[in-house]
Amino acid sequence: MKMIALGMGLLISAISVFAAPPVEVDITRYGAVGDGKVLNTVAIQKAIDDCHQQGGGKVVLPAGTWLSGTIVLKDHVILQFKKDARLLGSTNINDYQNIDPFTDGLGIDVGWALLVAVDAKDIGIEGEGAIDGQGAKLKEQQIATDTRPEGERWGRRPFLVRIVRCENVTVKGITLNYAAAWTSHYFQSKQVRIENIKIVSHGVAHNDGIDIDGCQDVRIKDCDIYSGDDALCFKTTSSTMACSNIVVTGLRLRSNQGAIKMGTESMAPFENITISGCYIYDTNNGGIKLLTVDGAHLRNVQISDIEMVNVRTPMLIRLGSRLSVFRKGKDSQQTTGTLENVVIRNVKAQAAAKAQLTPPSGILITGVPGHYITNLTLENITINLAGGGTALNARQQVPEAVNKYPEVKTFGPLVPAYGIWARHVKGLKLVNITFTLDSNDQRPAFVCEDGKEIELTGWKTPATSNAPSIIRLEHVEKASISNMNVLGTADAFVSAEGDSKDIQLRKNKTPGVKKK
Repeated sequence: MKMIALGMGLLISAISVFAAPPVEVDITRYGAVGDGKVLNTVAIQKAIDDCHQQGGGKVVLPAGTWLSGTIVLKDHVILQFKKDARLLGSTNINDYQNIDPFTDGLGIDVGWALLVAVDAKDIGIEGEGAIDGQGAKLKEQQIATDTRPEGERWGRRPFLVRIVRCENVTVKGITLNYAAAWTSHYFQSKQVRIENIKIVSHGVAHNDGIDIDGCQDVRIKDCDIYSGDDALCFKTTSSTMACSNIVVTGLRLRSNQGAIKMGTESMAPFENITISGCYIYDTNNGGIKLLTVDGAHLRNVQISDIEMVNVRTPMLIRLGSRLSVFRKGKDSQQTTGTLENVVIRNVKAQAAAKAQLTPPSGILITGVPGHYITNLTLENITINLAGGGTALNARQQVPEAVNKYPEVKTFGPLVPAYGIWARHVKGLKLVNITFTLDSNDQRPAFVCEDGKEIELTGWKTPATSNAPSIIRLEHVEKASISNMNVLGTADAFVSAEGDSKDIQLRKNKTPGVKKK
C-alpha cells in the first residue's frame, strides 16, 4: 500500500507540473517606467529573457507608454499588451540593432527593427495595445546627422516588427502605427497566424504594411491596413525558401502604393496562395500586382471576391528579367522565372480617373520576349474607367523594360488599350469581362501583342464611338472570340495584324461595327 501511495504521489506531482499555469511577467517588476520618456530596452529585455528561461509564458505590458529600442522575443514567449499599453520606438537610431541584415529591392541595406525574433518557436504579439515607431520624428532626428541622400539614408531606419526564421507565430489584436520603414516583415517563418490587427503606418517612405518574405503555412484574416507603401506584400529576398501554402481572407486595404502585391523581390517561388474577400480603396499605385522579375516561379495563385474603389490601375501582372540578388554572399543571380496557372475572378473595380497612365487603363499583362505568362485566367471582372483615349493613343508603343523595376509607370506614359493590354502571353483566358467608361475612348478594349491560345468570351463593352477596332491582335496565333456584346461603333470588330492566324469568331453581337 505504501508503494501504491508513493506512486500515486509521484503521478499527482507530475500532473501538477504539467498543469501549472504559464509564467506571467509584468515588465514593471524589472523597473520599466511607462511615461514615454524613460528608455526601457534593458528592463523589457530582462523580462523576456527571464520568462524564456522559466520555460515560457507571457510578458505583460500594462497601460502606459513604454519607450524602447530593439527588443528580442525568445522561444515560448508571448508579448501581451493590455488595453492602453503602447510600446513606443525610440527616435534615436543608435538604439536599434540589425540582427539579420539584407538588401531590399532598391539595393538598400536594411533590417534594423524595434521588435524582432530570430530562430524562435511558439511566440506571439497579442492584445489590445499598440506599437508606435514614431517614424516621422525618427526621420527628422536622423537627417540632422546623416547627410546621405534620402534614397540611401532610409535603410538605416528600423522596421517596427521583424520575425526571422521562426515557427508557430501568432500576431493578434494589436495595432501597429507609424513605422520608420517597413511596418512588419516576416522572413522564412512557418505556421504564422496574423489576425484582427490594425495598421496605420504612413508619413515616411517605404511604410509597407505586412511583408511576407519566403514564409510557409501562413493565415492572415480580418485585418485593416492603411499604409504609405504596399499594404500586403509577398516577397522572396532569398532563393532558399518559397512563399507557399498561404491563405488570406477579409482584409481592408488602403495604400499610397500597391494594395495586394507579389514579387518586388522575387527569387524563390510564390505558390499555392489564395486571397479572397478583400476591400481595396483609395490606393495610388495598383490594386493587384503580381510580379516575378528575379527568377522566381509564380504559380498556382488564386485571387477572388475583391472590390476596389478609387484605385489607380486595378491590375498589373508582370514576368520580367531584372534578376537582382538581395542576400549578399548567400545567393547568386538566377535566370528568368515563370508566371503560370494564376486565376483572378469576381473583381469589381472603380478605377481612379487620375492614374500613373494617362489616359488610364484597367489591366496590364506582360512578359518579356521569349518568356510567356502562361495559363492566366481572368473571370467575372467589372471595371469602370475614365476613358479619354484617342485613335493616336491606340497606336502607342510600350517599352519592353526587360530589366527594369516592375511598376505600372515603367510602361508609361500610356498603353494602347483602355481595358486589357497583354503582351507575351500564352493560354490567356478572359471570361465575362465588363467595362464601363465615363467618356469616349477610341482605343481598343483589348490589345494583345505576341500571344498564343487566347480566349475571350462573354465580354460587355461600352458604347464607344469612332474606334478603329474593338479588339486588336498583333502576332497572335490561335484566338477564340465568342459571345461578345459590343455596344459601340467601330471600323472593325477585330483587327488581326502582323502574322496573326487562326482567329475564330462565334456568336458575337456587334451591331455598330462596320466589319467583323
